[in-house]
Amino acid sequence: MLRLIAHRLVVSVALAFVVSLAAFLLQSAAPGDLARAILGQNFSIQAHEQLRHQLGLDQPLLAQYGQWLRDALRGDLGTSPISGLSVADEITGRLPVTLSLIGCATAVTAFVGVALGVVSAVHGGRIGRIVDVLSLIGYALPSFWFALTMVTLFAVTVQLLPATGYVALGASPAGWARSLVLPVATLALPGIAVFAKQTRDAMLAALSRDYVTALRAHGVPETSVVLRHALRNAAIPVVTLVGLTFIGLLSGTVFVESVFAMPGLGGLAVQATSLHDIRMIQGVVVVFTVIVVVVNLVVDLAYGWLNPKARVR
Repeated sequence: MLRLIAHRLVVSVALAFVVSLAAFLLQSAAPGDLARAILGQNFSIQAHEQLRHQLGLDQPLLAQYGQWLRDALRGDLGTSPISGLSVADEITGRLPVTLSLIGCATAVTAFVGVALGVVSAVHGGRIGRIVDVLSLIGYALPSFWFALTMVTLFAVTVQLLPATGYVALGASPAGWARSLVLPVATLALPGIAVFAKQTRDAMLAALSRDYVTALRAHGVPETSVVLRHALRNAAIPVVTLVGLTFIGLLSGTVFVESVFAMPGLGGLAVQATSLHDIRMIQGVVVVFTVIVVVVNLVVDLAYGWLNPKARVR
């Protein structure tokens, strides 16, 4: 297990370097100019060249990246030339919003999807078909339509939940939960069907094994057979799917944060990209990369705990 962790950490460091370099080069090649964005519409060529020199934009791209990397390794992500705010402070202030959104959406997706998959595998028949149909309907519904429908129904018509905004957990736990219901439901709906199908297939395979027949023959309660033995063996592919879902929701937050006006990293990334704010973009990319690395490491550890054969790799 220690060898697996060490290997993953080495790969993760290399991955973070490659991703940050690729993001820097791609953003630099994108249309737009940071100096022009700061100066506005009316500016002289001399002022434009002077500002580019002050920002270091007239240096070679690799030299600019090298300077950013040296500062980042010291924990300094720089200052946004657009807003004048610290990149680290901006990210720190918005990170809890995105993590709350993704974490809750992943938990809801996994819990509901696994429950539906277990019910479908155990009962089968009409119940199984109903679960399958409901799961596929949820997967087929467009996210933007579902989000607008939820806002219209629960925020405008019933006025039960807020339509936009975010309440910090420390300020009001109840308000925090209420502000997350609609965006979490929007993010979780498509993934529930995937979890249900994966869990059902894995549970059907586990329940057909000989050890399940032996447990039932020895009088072990059916609940224990399903939840304690079969579900644990079926959990290996599901654990991998949890990690993939968490990572995939990072991109989904861009849409959800825009619809529900939530001050998260998704909206910050879109704003920084439109303004050609390379320092802010680099900071967001690094944070997203670290999140992906940590999630993958946790999934690997969970996989190794559930499947001892994976520890010898």
